[in-house]
Amino acid sequence: MTPRNSSRATPWRLAAVAATTALLALGSTSAALAQSWPDKPVKVVVGFPPGGAADQIARLVSAPLAAALGQPVVVENRAGANGNIAGEAVAKSAADGYTLLLSSGGMVSVNPHLYQRLSFDPVKDLTPVASAARVAVYLMASPSFAANDARALIAQAKANPGRLTYGSAGNGSSPHLAGEMLKSQAGIFTVHVPYRGAAPALNDLMGGQIDYYFDPGIGLAHARAGRTKLLAVGSLKRSPLFPDVPTLDEVGLKGFDADSVFGFYAPTGTPPAVINKLNAEINKILATPSVKERIIALGGEAMPLSPAEFGKRVQDDSKRFGAIIRERGITAE
Repeated sequence: MTPRNSSRATPWRLAAVAATTALLALGSTSAALAQSWPDKPVKVVVGFPPGGAADQIARLVSAPLAAALGQPVVVENRAGANGNIAGEAVAKSAADGYTLLLSSGGMVSVNPHLYQRLSFDPVKDLTPVASAARVAVYLMASPSFAANDARALIAQAKANPGRLTYGSAGNGSSPHLAGEMLKSQAGIFTVHVPYRGAAPALNDLMGGQIDYYFDPGIGLAHARAGRTKLLAVGSLKRSPLFPDVPTLDEVGLKGFDADSVFGFYAPTGTPPAVINKLNAEINKILATPSVKERIIALGGEAMPLSPAEFGKRVQDDSKRFGAIIRERGITAE
């Protein structure tokens, strides 16, 4: 009979000891890497062209981040496929903290619902590091459009089904999803006109070729100048830039929220200590008045969150946008 306190190791005890040793070693390696990281430049890949909101936010954060880390932070634009090109490049990079992605939330929370086949899994292959900004969309109408507020636009659309047109930055873009949300919640039928980007859609809006569209922030100066009519904010919160303009939630479309969260991601497997360090430094930058004011000028709001909070927000957005994509039969074609 074997004594109860036998020193002979059972297989499961050996496995448990081995697993514990491996976790301790991993933790030590992660901590050591965080102490030495970074010892070379860090690259931030942006999934959209220069000059857009994502690019401006990346450059706004990268300069003070470089000062905080003591290494250059280089911004590289890789536009295309609604952010998928940049997402794939970062997902397949070394998980060492030297390659990050700055993207709108759509690449992670929307694209998996739009594309039948992706060469990578944004949810599994990328890890949330730090959110940067909540960016709203703004319901704007042509200056010649008869309606002067959102309720009047909805009433006109109901009285003339299929007669009104709205533009977007392209199939599956945040402005397109906002337009479909409006149609679904208001019970209206209007014709979607997709463009290759928000700028050409805005130009046609001002020229009267389309009746309305959801602006991602580039048309705010035109709204102030009277070249477009700003009817409502497609968010749960009013914009500090236009405190007198109501949200669509306030005008009766309860829960209307087409916000997109821009943020930083890293390849899955990046050491947690590095992610936590990046998160802490980025959140400090987002809290500075100059950065907060610049993000507000872009039509958004600084949104510092922990990695876990950011990940939860991405999951919630995926459920919300996925529902409207399935309901409306939206594809990336």
